[in-house]
Amino acid sequence: MTLDSNYQNNGFYDEMLAAAGRPRPAYRRLYERLNKLGPDELQRRSGLAMQMFRNHGITFAVYPDAQGTEKVFPFDVIPRVITAVAWTRIEAGLKQRLRALNLFLDDVYGRKMILRQRAVSPEIVLSSSLYLREIEGLPVPHGVHSHIAGIDLVRDDKGEFFVLEDNLRTPSGVSYVLANRYVMKRILPDLFAGYPVRPVEGYIHQLGRHLRWLAPDGVEDPTIVLLTPGINNAAYYEHLYLAKQMGIELVQGSDLVVDQDHVFMRTTRGLQPVHVIYRRIDDTWLDPIFGRQESLVGVAGLVNAYRAGNVALANALGNGVADDKAIYPMVPKIIRYYLDEDPILPNVETYLCANDSERKYVLENIDNLVVKTVDASGGYGMLIGPMSTAEEREDFRRRIVAMPRAFIAQPVVALSVQPLLDGGHFRPGHQDLRPFVLTGPDVYVTPGGLTRVALKPGSLIVNSSQGGGSRDTWVMAENGFEGEGA
Repeated sequence: MTLDSNYQNNGFYDEMLAAAGRPRPAYRRLYERLNKLGPDELQRRSGLAMQMFRNHGITFAVYPDAQGTEKVFPFDVIPRVITAVAWTRIEAGLKQRLRALNLFLDDVYGRKMILRQRAVSPEIVLSSSLYLREIEGLPVPHGVHSHIAGIDLVRDDKGEFFVLEDNLRTPSGVSYVLANRYVMKRILPDLFAGYPVRPVEGYIHQLGRHLRWLAPDGVEDPTIVLLTPGINNAAYYEHLYLAKQMGIELVQGSDLVVDQDHVFMRTTRGLQPVHVIYRRIDDTWLDPIFGRQESLVGVAGLVNAYRAGNVALANALGNGVADDKAIYPMVPKIIRYYLDEDPILPNVETYLCANDSERKYVLENIDNLVVKTVDASGGYGMLIGPMSTAEEREDFRRRIVAMPRAFIAQPVVALSVQPLLDGGHFRPGHQDLRPFVLTGPDVYVTPGGLTRVALKPGSLIVNSSQGGGSRDTWVMAENGFEGEGA
């Protein structure tokens, strides 16, 4: 009996199995090894994985959780395989998208040519709550606004990849990509035999290289710090992990001081100049003089030091306008405007509630759509129509009518599934993919990224804050790999 003898994919596109007992070519050897190990051994090794995550403090925080804020990040031991052919297209699409979005950000905070020529709606762009008029005309080092991006991809019922969301402010999750690979190599090293899996460990070196490149002119050996809101932040483990791996200081706002538009770090040896800040604090909390006056996590005067060119910020200020979900439907036009190319990776069909005809369609079909607030994240602020109550739908209808600019809607995407280990058998779990893209002296895409898995049976929500987990993502290094294109 195999692990999937009673497995049903419920009609969704299954990345691993064409049918129960019939693995797709790229997964064949992996499937055979999993069955050879058997359910008891896989469960034992799954337990070892969770123990390793616990011992290494690989956690995340959930603020509303009554059980306590710190949780071990759930992990499924069955890896996801992406063929070299599929990855080549994904990588090219991500690089194209980031080139266009960086040009868009540079333009909308500069000459605004795309708005003047009405290639996209200036009303939608300039009405974004995430657009910062205060930084109009402010040059950024090398013209790059988004140095670290996380782009969320989904695979539909035909196996095609689509972009679901752009994250160009403070994207999180890359530490779990690295931790997942570290743990998998130790608990299931035998699974890797015969698979030319591309390494992910190079991300740390690439991130450090890109941050050093941002240093102000004339600074040959820059001091780089990672600025965290503190231990209570949901992604604090990641902040700590990345700083440690890069060999840079992890600092909070109280560790930094600005004097005559230069940033310094308090140390036991006195004040030390800081040249590059990888900040994991949102724009409005970064500097109480610039943003929210009540901010206790920011650094007073930091934005003025940034304006003066004495310190570089990664990511730049104001990127949120490109994250706004109402801007997302415009990205194909943005790509065509700046690059004169068709998008390699398509968007999910999206209805903009600020548009009269599209809003009418959404209101009439809300029970079949996913409705999202344009500035929310983490799986919050959304309605999944088919799974909602009549009261919830009516509440969203009222909110859409009152503030149409604040909402978009999309068809329910039939997210691809893959078997996950549940006790002694497989069951399907929906998944997405967040690759990480570094833009600097060149554009670097992490091979694979973070595959997030909906662990609740039947759930389409993969966010860790909503009960999701993750798995290791294997990108094949060879075009001639068995099952290429399957």
